Amino acid sequence: MYQKEPQLNGGYYGPSIPPAKSYHRPGRGGGCGCCCGCLFSLIFKLILTIIIIVGIVVFLFWLIVRPKVVKFHVTEATLRQFNYTDNDKNLHYDLALNISVRNPNKRLGIYYDRIEARALFHDARFDSQFPEPFYQGHKSTNLLNPVFKGQTLLPLNADQTAELKKDNSSGLYQIDVKMYLRLRFKLGAFKTKTLKPKVSCDLLVPLQGTAAVFHITKCDWDR
Repeated sequence: MYQKEPQLNGGYYGPSIPPAKSYHRPGRGGGCGCCCGCLFSLIFKLILTIIIIVGIVVFLFWLIVRPKVVKFHVTEATLRQFNYTDNDKNLHYDLALNISVRNPNKRLGIYYDRIEARALFHDARFDSQFPEPFYQGHKSTNLLNPVFKGQTLLPLNADQTAELKKDNSSGLYQIDVKMYLRLRFKLGAFKTKTLKPKVSCDLLVPLQGTAAVFHITKCDWDR
């Protein structure tokens, strides 16, 4: 038969009873926060490493190559005609230029894939020429000889008309030549991607037959 266990009314001298265990369910999102922090830290370190490596490569490239700026000069300009008629707004012009292009670099060659030379009178373009593409070797000079000749419809505003009258009186004409380039640099077997810089030549050109003389003019790279 079933016997009821006796109740312990007095002091108990047996082994100690372990305390009841409590179980806690881990809160949601705690692990994600830790993982996300580690991930962001890893990404930051990776980006920082890439930036340092790129900086070292650029510095070593500059240290080895020491690239120098290509120099453009207009060495000669001949203006045989620059007549503007108010009635039909036509400009008759004849302008020939010699432009020297100097590559001072010892290790860099340059591919001039496309050259567009625009002639402007006080921001009014009256002609464009396209010299032949060419490759320029190390420490060499090439010549461009664009000739702007013909007639074109060129409506001038009041300010431009006033400037033209001044130039007609002095025999010196303010003509700007802007060159739009597509070029690539060559270092050994490596070639850069196509770059599209601009070069501006601000000229003061005497009309042929006057006493004024043209002075060699340095061109500037547009930023």
